[in-house]
Amino acid sequence: MTKVLIATEKPFSGVAVKGIKEVFDAAGYEVAMLEKYTEKSQLLDAVKDADAMIIRSDKVDAEVLDAAKQLKIVVRAGAGYDNIDLAAATAHKVVAMNTPGQNANSVAELVFGLLVFGVRNFFNGTSGTELKGKKLGILAFGNVGRNVARIAKGFDMEVAAYDAYCPAEAIEAAGVKAAKSQEELFETCDIVSLHIPATAETKQSINYDLVGKMKKGGILVNTARKEVVDEPGLIKLMEEREDLKYLTDIKPDADAEFAEKFAGRYFATPKKMGAQTAEANVNAGIAAANQIVGFLRDGVTKFQVNK
Repeated sequence: MTKVLIATEKPFSGVAVKGIKEVFDAAGYEVAMLEKYTEKSQLLDAVKDADAMIIRSDKVDAEVLDAAKQLKIVVRAGAGYDNIDLAAATAHKVVAMNTPGQNANSVAELVFGLLVFGVRNFFNGTSGTELKGKKLGILAFGNVGRNVARIAKGFDMEVAAYDAYCPAEAIEAAGVKAAKSQEELFETCDIVSLHIPATAETKQSINYDLVGKMKKGGILVNTARKEVVDEPGLIKLMEEREDLKYLTDIKPDADAEFAEKFAGRYFATPKKMGAQTAEANVNAGIAAANQIVGFLRDGVTKFQVNK
């Protein structure tokens, strides 16, 4: 019998697990659960006889793949997939997938939770500002970026976006102004929201010079990946410019320094919160299950992220 391992150090909700199991029960697959594990050795042991695996933020590297002698597919329930060693997966002839779009609305709503909190001075009792009339820049116009744009229009904000891999015509067709470059986006917007993946090209790219182009009172929001921000550069800039704010749901490596130096201008959630809604949890988990069945039964590779 085909065996699927659900390996989640941060478990799915009970409702999500029920939905995932229903998909696999219908397909006639066996399901094994590894939740809240504390040692990598537990994962290495659990994956030995698995044909497929669903993960969340769990790391699947060459060592895990070496142990997984029967593994054919691993699906990350979420949009990002930098926790999977794609080259190692390819070398082991394992298909790696993500579930794009399933968490998009959850992340987008969090952006505005952070923004309202930020422009109202963290609800400290002082007079803040409104989002209405502000210009929001969206860096990367994928599933999350499009949802951010949709919500921003409800706040009556002016919206612009830049995406090196999305044609300007597609951005304009969504009723959003297409910036010609990320430099232009930072220069012309009051707020910039980051939605880029962590790649060799993007890591440390949100740096002193780029963020320094922002208008007075600028706000940088990061619900993407901490690696895309050059933390020393941003700290240096915020020391020089007391008008800037940084809001994120990915705690920086230098969180303590940010918090100490920039009280009232910096906020990070205790842990990554973008996908932490009941709806996103269920959507991503069930999508991952359906993608596994589609691949094993019919060879569907629509969401494959490795070659």
